[in-house]
Amino acid sequence: MTSKRSMTCQALLNNAVRRIASETPRLDAELLLAHVSGLSRSSFRAFPEREVDAQPAAEFESLVAQRALGMPVAYLLGHQEFWSLPLTVSSSTLIPRPDTECLVEQALELLLPDTARVVDLGTGTGAIALALASERPSWVISACDLLDDAVALAQLNARQLRLPVNVYQSSWFAGLPSASFDLIVSNPPYVASDDHHLKEGDVRFEPSSALVSGADGLDDIRRIVDEAPAWLSAEGWLLLEHGFDQAKAVRELFVDRGFAMVESRQDYGGNDRMTLGQWPRKKGALHAE
Repeated sequence: MTSKRSMTCQALLNNAVRRIASETPRLDAELLLAHVSGLSRSSFRAFPEREVDAQPAAEFESLVAQRALGMPVAYLLGHQEFWSLPLTVSSSTLIPRPDTECLVEQALELLLPDTARVVDLGTGTGAIALALASERPSWVISACDLLDDAVALAQLNARQLRLPVNVYQSSWFAGLPSASFDLIVSNPPYVASDDHHLKEGDVRFEPSSALVSGADGLDDIRRIVDEAPAWLSAEGWLLLEHGFDQAKAVRELFVDRGFAMVESRQDYGGNDRMTLGQWPRKKGALHAE
């Protein structure tokens, strides 16, 4: 039921918190109320009796009803922050996660050329590519995604942030212009098709094509690891995000393919969630330069 009269911030938020079944109901409610009212979250505590006009109050209650059904807050707001960058999001892509910022940190720690050529595979909103572009303006950064809607969204974010990232429609490497990259980075699908988490929480509303990758969750990672050497320069790096319990299997894929310096790195929760490896110079001459 939507409100037909103004209500106080406190009343709106208290009612919303009772209805939202998430791990952060108060935060969710405050973000939604700030979105429709134009007020800051800090003002809700400083001035709880401030009234919200009928129209924004009704809009707020509509958003709360959707959040109560599980719709992610980022989709309701239409934006999500990643690496301090405000990104437009939509239901055609995954919502950028804070832990994926660890992937950006690892990429920035690599010793790459000043004008390194970098590609972000399966870019979604463009989050990883745009974060790297914001930190390394001299790098030549490309990104790709299979879905037209995701390509358009990443291009929109690049324009809005005025960051020079070239975005292509491509199934992994298939549609990329011929190039030799110093770094290939990706947060690909890595969830097993029967994983129970797919039916829980916000994930229910995110595109399964960006989450699921075969019976063990490694189909896309296998393909990327297998094809990456043909697209890497000598001593170029491959850096992938994966599931918390997949590190050993992913390291074995890297080693079996011939990568050197293979290591797994941890996310903010201390889980092995990234694996990287370097394509050795002695084999680089056999592949695209």
